Amino acid sequence: MIPYGKQDISQQDIESVLDVLNSDFLTQGPQVPAFEKALVEHTGANHAFAVNSATSALHIACLALGLGQGDWLWTSPITFVASANCGLYCGAQVDFVDIDSDTYNMCPKRLEDKLIKAKAENKLPKIVVPVHLCGQPCDMAAIGKLAKEYGFKVIEDASHAIGGRYQSQPIGNCEHSDITVFSFHPVKIVTTAEGGAALTNQKALADKMALLRSHGVTRDPELMRGESHGGWYYQQVDLGFNYRMTELQAALGVSQMKRLENFVAARHKLADGYNEKLADLPLVLPYQLPNTYSGLHLFVIRLRLDEIDLTHSQVFDALRERGIGVNLHYIPVHTQPYYQDMGFVEGDFPESEHYYREAISLPMFHGMSEEQQDKVVQTLTDILRGG
Repeated sequence: MIPYGKQDISQQDIESVLDVLNSDFLTQGPQVPAFEKALVEHTGANHAFAVNSATSALHIACLALGLGQGDWLWTSPITFVASANCGLYCGAQVDFVDIDSDTYNMCPKRLEDKLIKAKAENKLPKIVVPVHLCGQPCDMAAIGKLAKEYGFKVIEDASHAIGGRYQSQPIGNCEHSDITVFSFHPVKIVTTAEGGAALTNQKALADKMALLRSHGVTRDPELMRGESHGGWYYQQVDLGFNYRMTELQAALGVSQMKRLENFVAARHKLADGYNEKLADLPLVLPYQLPNTYSGLHLFVIRLRLDEIDLTHSQVFDALRERGIGVNLHYIPVHTQPYYQDMGFVEGDFPESEHYYREAISLPMFHGMSEEQQDKVVQTLTDILRGG
């Protein structure tokens, strides 16, 4: 089976982790700060905080921005459920903005239309979470402009997008957002096994997320009440969580970051191959927003179902039966039973639902060989042409 995604672990990665195992620190040592420094150097953001998952990063990002009961968080329906769940964790209400038909990301025009209506109803969001689906950057300048006009905060869910660029700048620099979140799950572009990070340019947000990541506990005298009792002393000054990343994970991340550009370049070479070899098939190939460079975490095609004699499910199942480990990213969040219990129904976000009925994620990973890609292409071609 050719998987849709797969980590690439080098001997250097292995040796980096072994070095930690032979060191004095398995957690809260020098590797986490080193990984955070690598993220800052790559993106140009002022602060980076490594955590145990992107979900944790989204959670502390929302809390740092003050999201709570009575507030609204808006995100895209086409994302993993974590992009919406983070709002619920904070006691807020969640809503969605439909996607653009070309990029599959949050549509700035639909966002503006929804904001106009929400302002009239006094239901403006406190936070909007645009998702860089597949590594394709959202139109962040347009979203950032709306944020200033309507007074909401922006968290970029860049779980798919490290190594990408928007208007020639690295994704994660937070030029048009308050916080950016990355994921380092094994199928992502860079992996720490499990892990995530939150980046920001704002010191107040950085200080808050630093507390929230580790139980709300500090040893900083400036953050404490009263005098220190001694060198052992700490205080809990907020209600935080154990969201720390281990030294083992961070060491792997430091090593992986050295190959980030190669990882993304290899994905672009694969994408060029797919675009050329699939051009004559009855499907829609990925669109690239001008003046952007995708991280290409995923390569999503959309079937032209009116031009083939098979259903979406039949094509998907046939590919898997023939050893092509395709997947589908994602089931629209508002159609999940948990969200339908909140009142969402099918038909609420038609462009997202239309996308879901046609989308298939083809294998895309660093280390994928030309022979593997040719097998994917030939198998898909045979299926769509009745072979």
